[in-house]
Amino acid sequence: MEDPTIKPDTSILLDIVRMPMPYGKYKGTLIKHVPTYYLEWMSTQGFPPGRLGMILSTAFIIKTHGLEYLLKDIR
Repeated sequence: MEDPTIKPDTSILLDIVRMPMPYGKYKGTLIKHVPTYYLEWMSTQGFPPGRLGMILSTAFIIKTHGLEYLLKDIR
């Protein structure tokens, strides 16, 4: 049975398309433009804790499952 109090955080998708990568090789690049191979490498190292980790791991899942169309019309 689903818990009706749990709701998806749609602001994660907004952050993926609007937030620049804060550090590393792709510092300053919008997270949606960070290459899949880099996100894959980050997943093996462990995403950072907190909201940034959630944003990066969600971007990784979207890219590796061919769901980029979800981000197409978000600005």
